[in-house]
Amino acid sequence: MEYQRPSASAQPEAAPGASAGALMIDVRGLCKVFGERQVLHDIDFSVKRGECVAVIGPSGSGKSTLIRCLNYLETPTSGTIWIDGKELHGQLSPAELSEVRRELGMVFYNFNLFPHMSVLANITLAPVQVRRASRAQAEQTARELLEKVGLKDKADAYPSQLSGGQKQRVAIARALAMNPKALLFDEPTSALDPELVGEVLKVMRGLAEEGRTMVVVTHEMGFARSVADRVVFLDQGRIVEQGDPEEVFRLSPRGRSWPACAPAIWPAWPPRSTTSSTHLYLAHRQCRRDFSRRGAEKVGQP
Repeated sequence: MEYQRPSASAQPEAAPGASAGALMIDVRGLCKVFGERQVLHDIDFSVKRGECVAVIGPSGSGKSTLIRCLNYLETPTSGTIWIDGKELHGQLSPAELSEVRRELGMVFYNFNLFPHMSVLANITLAPVQVRRASRAQAEQTARELLEKVGLKDKADAYPSQLSGGQKQRVAIARALAMNPKALLFDEPTSALDPELVGEVLKVMRGLAEEGRTMVVVTHEMGFARSVADRVVFLDQGRIVEQGDPEEVFRLSPRGRSWPACAPAIWPAWPPRSTTSSTHLYLAHRQCRRDFSRRGAEKVGQP
């Protein structure tokens, strides 16, 4: 397959909002079992070309397992996954699986940069080794992408010389260098100090505005609400709610907003209904933000 160098401002070949026949990712009946524990239960999940989907939910609800199943970093126990019309299954040869994976850029929460390689080398490695791009071509693309993520002057630096936010922006540039058809983000800000989160979210917001296909596992509720085209709420391995962000983020079942903060003590889990699980989770995230910004002594009770 001939390598196509992505422009720093390149957009996907298909426009967002396409019909159901233009699905980039389609998952049906996905289940995943680890030992005696079932982590995912009959997941039906799809992403259109150009759509940004945020996957939210409490820790341990199966969000990361879901996104890792999409490119077979975790092998599903059952169910079907289609990526751009190509079915993934356990009978694919390593070469066939690699061909599908190269179309999915993955950004991990812990960066996964090679510490002994410069930033430039980290970004050019996959295009040269997998896409068979020339080194000069790959380096030109890498420098354009570094400028795009605000790290133009860091090409010769090593990961140990970068902040967490800078490392994650390099990881995003590395994923973009492969010119993927979709980007998968597995809690890309969870390992960052609060003051570094904004610089990463700014880059991700720009990618969404370009119309790139994105699946983002996140606890950043502001990003999910303002950037995502659709929000999927996972609880105990099941999709219990999904839809337009404004609908999902209505914290009160009666259409009224919750107070600025939920109780500091996380309520007993699971709640009595899937609807309340969404509301409690979102209120809990708001509570954490309020504690972080104003201090526990200033947070009122609902």
